[in-house]
Amino acid sequence: MKPGTRWQTLGCGLFIVLFSLKALAHGDVTPHPLDTTGLQPVAPGSGYVNPYRGNTKAIAIGSDGYLHNCAGCHGLNAISGGVAPDLLAVAKDCFGMKAKDQQESCLKDTDEYFRDITLNGKKTGEGRYTMPGYRSVFTEEAVWAIKSYIDARTVEMNR
Repeated sequence: MKPGTRWQTLGCGLFIVLFSLKALAHGDVTPHPLDTTGLQPVAPGSGYVNPYRGNTKAIAIGSDGYLHNCAGCHGLNAISGGVAPDLLAVAKDCFGMKAKDQQESCLKDTDEYFRDITLNGKKTGEGRYTMPGYRSVFTEEAVWAIKSYIDARTVEMNR
């Protein structure tokens, strides 16, 4: 092997390895359904308020669902790394409200917003999806379990 060829081969191999790592940076982005066994069933379209907020079982299920479906973009433990929106900021102001009726109204709005984007995805003005919709993968229970986990993390991070 000629000396110049060796360096070219090494350089090409290094490029392929580095490109492969970049392609795998977000990990497994295949949507994973959640096993919501043990949670009270939620009738589809029964409302836009999280029925599991504060439910320990739902938070545990939501934690697993978040890890396998959301963490790649929104950050481990729901701590954003700046790639995608910070999900802890969505309901942060709600939990700081003193008046219970205002807090409930605010949380209802954030629940509805979260549910809509999670199930339907989010597009830019040009029609490009910045987040896929999970309607074909998630049940209502799965959406609310993940939202319960995010809400629990929001409270935990803002103590």
